[in-house]
Amino acid sequence: MSKKVPPAAEAPDSGFPASSSSLKKSVTFLEAMAIVVGMIIGSGLFLKPGIVLASAGSPWMSLLAWIAGGIITLASALSVAEIAAAIPKAGGLYAYLEELYGETAGFLLGWVQAVISYHASVAALAIAFASYSGYFLPMNDLQQKGLAIGILLFILGMNVVSTTYGGVIQLLATAGKLVPVVGIIAFGLLSGSQPGFAGVSGLTAGAAGAAGFGAAILGTLWAYDGWIGVTNMAGEMKNPAKTLPKVILIGVSFVIVVYVLFNLAIFRALPFEQIVSSPTPGADAAEALLGSGGGAFITAGIIVSVLGALNGYLMTAARVPQAMGERGIAPFSPFLRRIHPRFGTPANALIFQAALAIFYIFSGTFNTLTDLLVFVLWIFFTAGVFGVFLLRRRIPAQPGRYRVPLYPLTPMIGIAGGLYILGSTLLESPGRSLIGIGITLIGLPVFYYMKRKRA
Repeated sequence: MSKKVPPAAEAPDSGFPASSSSLKKSVTFLEAMAIVVGMIIGSGLFLKPGIVLASAGSPWMSLLAWIAGGIITLASALSVAEIAAAIPKAGGLYAYLEELYGETAGFLLGWVQAVISYHASVAALAIAFASYSGYFLPMNDLQQKGLAIGILLFILGMNVVSTTYGGVIQLLATAGKLVPVVGIIAFGLLSGSQPGFAGVSGLTAGAAGAAGFGAAILGTLWAYDGWIGVTNMAGEMKNPAKTLPKVILIGVSFVIVVYVLFNLAIFRALPFEQIVSSPTPGADAAEALLGSGGGAFITAGIIVSVLGALNGYLMTAARVPQAMGERGIAPFSPFLRRIHPRFGTPANALIFQAALAIFYIFSGTFNTLTDLLVFVLWIFFTAGVFGVFLLRRRIPAQPGRYRVPLYPLTPMIGIAGGLYILGSTLLESPGRSLIGIGITLIGLPVFYYMKRKRA
């Protein structure tokens, strides 16, 4: 039996320096699980089924696409989980790339995440929360922005006062968002009719061919995005080397099951043509299964889903600039790395993130920015999955430490999925992809300036 060591000693035993984070170890297993599930399951679950079905061409091929996308996501997650077990540091993928590829690679990801990507996503989620709230309370554009900023400041306050409060919000929001999902699944699977399957038989009937099936998988991969955010919280877990792999494995597997069952329920509630043509198939299915109140029920579920994703992104994203500040590699490092003396939270990094998100809310540039950076972020994600090969070359196996199953097949599946996303994005939007690379490379002068200043 391997000798137990305190969390601070886990990283040196793995061959990497220990994290110097002074954050409180307050994130529990359930809270980490809620982060994984809550950040993956957002509005995409309710809005994507029609898009995936249109590309796949038949209900069975659509379900197969959701399963294939889930397998690619799970393979990537299990691979990164091995790196997380060996490098259980705050900052997540930023910290892993820094250790495996060098400071430059880590900084460029941190630059994109800490200055643009995370903040734009937080702003987009805050606006989505306000937009869906308009179903119950009609608002003009200015009022929607006011509500978006209000909910953002509320989530900020809870996370500044205590990471535990943020974790509780995440738990409640994740449980709340699953209520309408479970309701639709239960009523859909118990339904005697199957209008979505009417006139369709077999796996290939009506399928749009290999290209269509590939596009369907691509659509599901966007819906599975978000799981990696939990790795940013490693510095606040009591035993991250053991907790992170379990959380990622169970959380992603659970989401795959939910996605497949949810789509199966929709096919049992709506005809094929309606699913494909509707911008909100989830709400339509709820109305068909639950009556006139179904639309309100599912809209409330989307609002709670968006709230959970917003809290998850705000909570996890602040750990990247805080980790960069600890290393002294980010502008305003003394400010960003400071931990609140009373609450033990990265308060300054949280405030920094919220301030930028509010700027993006008023500027209206959040969707443009996130679209521009999709290609770049997947370069880093794919490099993160490939990092498990570098990790195994660099350090020997340790008894009791998590190892990705079915190596090297599992990481190869994750890498293949990442390369497919990169290739598809480049072919579909070459201009946006190149602009994203340009925005990323702007960080190089900043990196060399900070490195020279630190030296």
